[in-house]
Amino acid sequence: MRKIYYLKTCDTCKRILKSLPNTEGFVFQEIKEAPITVAQLDEIHALTGSYEVLFSKRAKLYKERNMKDDVLTEADYKRYILEHYTFLNRPVIVVENQVFVGNSPKVVAQAIAALS
Repeated sequence: MRKIYYLKTCDTCKRILKSLPNTEGFVFQEIKEAPITVAQLDEIHALTGSYEVLFSKRAKLYKERNMKDDVLTEADYKRYILEHYTFLNRPVIVVENQVFVGNSPKVVAQAIAALS
């Protein structure tokens, strides 16, 4: 599978997508227009082994709901990601059996190396 989950209104996602080489043949899914499904989230989870990795603690709703003091379980992370697109740590770049989650320079560098 070669797929990228992103948000088109996110400047960071746009910058990262422009920096990726060899994205021909990828499926690009804009998560606001086409929300991630349970099956898709489960596929990504199978590669990461954790819903927490896929959860964005920088999301506006996370701050608005004052969730930093909440003790969240893996089931909670999954539920929140499915509830609202903003909770997905993005972009999520799936290259065959590898997944790159988020926008840290290290993750972006790893994704670029995998695609080069």
